[in-house]
Amino acid sequence: MILLDSERDAISARISESCPPEIQRVLTAAWAHDVEAVKKLLDNPEAARGQDPLTGETPLHAAIRSCGPPSEDDDGADLAAAKETVQELLLWGGIWNDVDDRNETPGCVAHRLGRTELYNLCVDAGVRAEMLFGVLEGYEELESDDEEEEEEDAEDAHREPEESEMVVVGEDGEEAPELVDIPTNGAVGERTQGFKPPQDNAVDVNSEVYLRSKLTYSDGKLVDDEGNGVMMAWETDIMRQSVDALLPGKEPGKRILNIGFGMGIIDTMFAETKPAKHHIVEAHPGVLEHISSPDSKFGPSWEASAPEPGAYKIHQGKWQEVCVKLLQEGNVYDAIYFDTFGEDYSQLRLFFTELIPGLLDSNGIFGFFNGLGADRMICYDVYTKVAELHLADAGLDVEWKVIDVDMSRLAEEGQGEWEGVRRRYWTLDKYRLPICTFLG
Repeated sequence: MILLDSERDAISARISESCPPEIQRVLTAAWAHDVEAVKKLLDNPEAARGQDPLTGETPLHAAIRSCGPPSEDDDGADLAAAKETVQELLLWGGIWNDVDDRNETPGCVAHRLGRTELYNLCVDAGVRAEMLFGVLEGYEELESDDEEEEEEDAEDAHREPEESEMVVVGEDGEEAPELVDIPTNGAVGERTQGFKPPQDNAVDVNSEVYLRSKLTYSDGKLVDDEGNGVMMAWETDIMRQSVDALLPGKEPGKRILNIGFGMGIIDTMFAETKPAKHHIVEAHPGVLEHISSPDSKFGPSWEASAPEPGAYKIHQGKWQEVCVKLLQEGNVYDAIYFDTFGEDYSQLRLFFTELIPGLLDSNGIFGFFNGLGADRMICYDVYTKVAELHLADAGLDVEWKVIDVDMSRLAEEGQGEWEGVRRRYWTLDKYRLPICTFLG
């Protein structure tokens, strides 16, 4: 039997009979927007994060879902209580991006139901969390210069550790997280052993793994040996509009730097503007081999066609190393574009924080492929705001140009443009194109 959305969103469908009583009480109070009851039940750090073991319903999901879509029957007092309930849950550690059995976060539910105010609360929570993580990633514990402490450490190194002090080291050499036994009336145990989030097709590909992978160019796409889409032809319109934004009027004689060649889509467009300087940074051996093939537009003949020696050049290597050399050599560019694969947001932030101030002309324009969190709306909104804040910290203003994305061949996993691609990394009908310039 196929259930309607309203039936699938009913309390009987979301809070299962097998839900532990401790979690059930919080879910029920959150569903009813009983703020006082919710406050009393949030007596430990895990209470706001408990999940029904079958449906994955969290108190945040419940508080939002029970509102239903907007209607003439909306009760203003209940909606106010819903907002207060969500705020209270977030204050006590409710997780903005926990997914349920339908792979929906609380924000996804709010977006689907059209509850904009509740959706914005989830977005703001996501921004706060990501900004905090960014601070913690950059934190390094200060080392003591106290010689006595060093001597004590040296003495401690010679004694056998007690059982409570032993640290488990994983196979990769990293310290395994310490398991902390916190009494939580069963909530932690249920969360750990109960609900299992839906598996997506995502594979955690870091830069080192990607650079060792074998790439295949075929049918308007570039994929690695796991089938992950590195670059695809459907991005062409985004690239075209990015060039228009980076080079207003497409005046010849501009100085251009592109990080990440991929399929060469944007570099082909850059080359058509007849720049005075066109530098490309590429690290993957497979892409470099592709560039050096006889039918490549960016081989030796392209480099030889430059207005002066070295003006058109493929710089082989990681941008983290190459761009430092470009900076040391005094290179400055009118337009810089960044589109790498296998790197997370921290690397993009590193690039525009540490390198853009020295590489970009004072009147230049910087852009990047904005695919951050593009597999769901709330993540895209969160990363848009996070990037905006970090860009401002780096002295950059950003204007977002909204572009329509033709979803006719992008809507279904494994179909259309996604045929032969492991994961549908783009799901949105709007693209926010970043146009970054120096403040002031």
